[in-house]
Amino acid sequence: MAARARILIGTASWTDPGFVADWYPPKLPARQRLRWYGEHFNFVEVNATFYALPQAKVVERWCDETPDDFVFDVKLPKVLSRHAMEAKFLPPDIRAKVPLKGGKVELTSKSQELIAGRFLREISPLKDAGKLGAFLLQLSPAFRPKHHQLSELDTLWEHFAGLAVAVELRNRDWATGPQLQDTIAYFKERKVTLVLVDAPESEHFTVMPGFDCATNPRLGYLRIHGRNEEGYIKGRSVAERFDYDYSEEETQQLAARIRELEKEVQELHVVANNNRSNYAPKLAKRLQELLRVGKEMRRKLAAAQQRELF
Repeated sequence: MAARARILIGTASWTDPGFVADWYPPKLPARQRLRWYGEHFNFVEVNATFYALPQAKVVERWCDETPDDFVFDVKLPKVLSRHAMEAKFLPPDIRAKVPLKGGKVELTSKSQELIAGRFLREISPLKDAGKLGAFLLQLSPAFRPKHHQLSELDTLWEHFAGLAVAVELRNRDWATGPQLQDTIAYFKERKVTLVLVDAPESEHFTVMPGFDCATNPRLGYLRIHGRNEEGYIKGRSVAERFDYDYSEEETQQLAARIRELEKEVQELHVVANNNRSNYAPKLAKRLQELLRVGKEMRRKLAAAQQRELF
């Protein structure tokens, strides 16, 4: 059966320490990692932009070092995601203009406009090269229904009009009880992609439940965090929080879920975020094989078709 959606599978960053230790070839220079990554995957989620605004010259290098069909999803800066962000991580000219509170950037309409505007300018080489996928807004667990409303995000969408944005909620209160339907309705009305997750089974407020829905028919988004409940809740590092190596049976289950999700959207982005050791690239590669997508699988299919001709 022909796929109903274009499926892109990759990992959350290409610079993770576990990848360097256990996946990349030994002694591979840092400057060659993205090029090597691009030989195995045609999609990645950029994590560094969550912590600091990128520079256009760096983004241009990303474009130069990846194949023509490569796609980057880009995390929005943490201050836009309602996380605390120190002013030192902003460009000096922006830093001098945004309101500060205790050395941290205060999110106001002015600071949001300045930061979003500069961010879009610096990331523009990706758009110009046709390699920009979606922006990911990964909200703080402190952003919860008890104190906030989703409509508070409306002013942000104005800055990204015409661009794909996916939102990952990190407080499960948005997705339990009657609130879930209100949450889905909010994103559907605005045609903004609500990120779906594979995560531990837990009632902890930071762990989102697993449910499936398509709030934007153009783009679906699945982030795979692993199923290590203790690590997810108590872990202090990325490697501790997402320390989970999916079994073959679990990977088959994920593939089946993806096949169902693709029926609802034109494009589906799947991000392996179980970032311990080589777990994420190993999972992404196996999903490519099971779903018959990715560069290596396309080469195999092309070779098989060529043989059939003769």
